[in-house]
Parts: sequence; structure tokens; C-alpha cells
Amino acid sequence: MSVSSIEVQPLKNPLDIVVTVPGSKSYTNRALLVAALAEGESVLSGALFSDDTDYMVQSLRKLGVEIEADRAAASFAVRGNGGKIPVDGAELYIGNSGTTSRSIISYVALGDGTFVVDGDEPMRKSRPISDLLDALGRLGVDARSRFDNGCLPVDVQARGFKGGHTQLDASKSSQFLTSLMLTGPHTREGLDINMLGEFKTQYIDITMAVMRAFGAEVEHDNYRRFRIAAGQRYQARNYAIEPDASNASYFFAAAAVTGGTVRVDDITTDSAQGDIRFVDVLEEMGCKVNRDDKGIEVIGPERLKGIDVDMKEISDTSLTLAAIAPFADGPVRIRNIEHSRRQETDRVAAMATELRRLGVEVEEHRDGIAVTPSTPKPGAVDTYEDHRVAMSFALVGLKVPGICINDPGCVSKTFPTYFEVWQALRE
Repeated sequence: MSVSSIEVQPLKNPLDIVVTVPGSKSYTNRALLVAALAEGESVLSGALFSDDTDYMVQSLRKLGVEIEADRAAASFAVRGNGGKIPVDGAELYIGNSGTTSRSIISYVALGDGTFVVDGDEPMRKSRPISDLLDALGRLGVDARSRFDNGCLPVDVQARGFKGGHTQLDASKSSQFLTSLMLTGPHTREGLDINMLGEFKTQYIDITMAVMRAFGAEVEHDNYRRFRIAAGQRYQARNYAIEPDASNASYFFAAAAVTGGTVRVDDITTDSAQGDIRFVDVLEEMGCKVNRDDKGIEVIGPERLKGIDVDMKEISDTSLTLAAIAPFADGPVRIRNIEHSRRQETDRVAAMATELRRLGVEVEEHRDGIAVTPSTPKPGAVDTYEDHRVAMSFALVGLKVPGICINDPGCVSKTFPTYFEVWQALRE
């Protein structure tokens, strides 16, 4: 989408729809890398095609992995190299994809040569990676932040990945742990990782689920210590990727705020994606949630209830909740999401700023925001090059006329067809 702004049109009638949501970014990127490590050809179906997955595919291709992409069929055919990297160096550009940059740094350590991982300005300035580099350093991997600021670009002088024992602080991002884990089975001695600090475990569950599907097991002591035995090897397979729970949240929230009905198939509450628990939050706010073994349906109430909720484990959906919070019958307090200040943008500040721009009363706290019931007024929403800001605040426009989303094309990071899907659902 190349337009500079898009006006969201309010719905004339309550929703009653079944939505197809693209595949999970978290699952797609993990499966791409694991399939690259496996021996033989894997086919990934239901995969996400977006900026983030494009960066992963481009990086793996530069590292000698053959990947055939079929966008129309939402599938990748990946011919893995059995844990080997057949090139002796590469310069890899990953845009603003945190998952790609962090996973690739450990992956290239398996090789022999000089590898550079670089990204855009936010990745160079505000998305730290030093804790991962420290953990790799304890394992004998020469991986350094070129400008000594703990961010990209990172130079890796790879001489094979021995493995062994290390410790890791993943409080800034669980992606650091995912990076080590995904490569772990192909290290010579396996990995033994002691964890420092608190971190989000939901994404680690996804990592372990993908690894297990391709034949590698991980032992852990209540997420405080992880052991990956040496000698394991990923096995190529056909792998179906489930829909993205974070992206499903916008459609569930649309049902909640309009008093409509929305169903998303092929994802259940048994999913390892923690963000599926957003429907539990909606249930507390008065929605009816129907769960079965084929999908989830949300039915919105006449008026949402105010709520005080800890969203640490599902922070990507905190923006979704913030966008519908003004329409509740009481205050909505979103807590324990301070780590969201270090993502694509400072998401706590972005939520507060843009809600105030629409005339909503908001208190900003260190760890979140409190939203007072308000009637948003028409206005333009800045998106800070953050896909989740754009997708969340579009929900306000379903209720309020004159809501314009600036830079709507930023949704290409994880859901390129987001606004097209909404238009199709109106027709």
C-alpha cells in the first residue's frame, strides 16, 4: 500500500463474519530457519508473506539455502543444508525484523567466515542485542556490535559453533533465547543455558513447538534452565503454519467494539501463541467467546466493561485493547508492558499520544496506560512505522467517522493485506 493516509469508514451494521487470518509470523520465521537447518526439503504451508518473512527468506538465500516461494499458495519449499552454511561470508540486511536479526546471528555462527547482520535505523539505535552477544561470547562465538552500542550492525567471525554452557538475560527480548535454541541442536556440544531475569515464555513455547515438530527436543527446568542435547538433527517435513493470533486480535476486537460476531478458524485456545489469550480479556469485558476444536468465535456485548489487566505475556495485543478501551463503561488499565517501549516504537507512549490526539483522556504510566471512557473525535493517527499502531487504531474508525491512519503501508511488516481484508469484508 503506497498511499500516505487512509480513512477508515465506520460500519453501518454489526459484523457477522468469518475471517481468514494469514499465518503466524512467529511460526513462519522459526520454521524457515529450522527447515534451512534440516537435511532435505521441507514444505511450509499456510505461511505468512510479509516484510519480516521476506527478510528471513532473503537472508537464508544469501547463506546458500534454496527456497522456492509460492505467494498465491502461501507456501515455501525449503531445501536445507543439514546444519552447514556453504558460503564463507555474507552481508545480511534485515530491515526492522527483530526475529530475523537475532535468529540469524546464532545461525551464522555455525559457518566459517565473516558475516555481517545489519538493519534499519531503529535496529541500529533502539533495539538492543548485547545480552545475546554476551551469551554467544561465553560460548566462544566472536559476535560484536560494530559501534559498541549493543545494537546492529553485528560482525560475526564464525569458526563453527562449539556450544556448551552459558547464561542469558532475556528480559529485554525472549528472541535472544529463541536464537540460541533454534541453532542449538547443530552445535557440537549442545547447549546448557541458565536464565537470568524475567522474560516472556509464550514465544519460547512456540520455539519449542517448532523444534519438536522437526525432531529436536528441549529440556527445561520451569524456564530457568534449558538443555539441548548434542547430536540431534532436524528432519525435513511438511509443516502447516497456524494463523497469527496477534493479527486475529483485531478482528475479535472489532466484534467486541461493534456488538457483532466474528469467527476465526484454524486457531484454537490450545495454540502455543500466547496472544490467543486476548479473547479471555474480551470475555472479562463482557464478550461471549465460543471455543471449539476448529476455531474461536467472539460476540460483542451492548457495552464493554472496564477492566484492569496485566498484559505482560500478551503485550502485542495491548494496543488492540487500548484502541477499544474508550468505548468501555469504565476505566481500562493496561499494566506491566514496560518492555513494549523498546519495540518498533515506544508503544506505551504511542498509545497515549494517539488516543489523546483523538480527544481521549489517558494517563501514561511507566508500565502502561489508563484510559477513561470517552467519545473519540475525528482525527489523523500517526503510526510511527509500527504495524500494530496502524492496525489497532483502525478499530476506532469502525465506530467513529473521520479516523485517518497515516502511513498505512507499515502493516506490510506482518499483515500486508490488512486494509484490503477489511474492505472485502464490507462488500
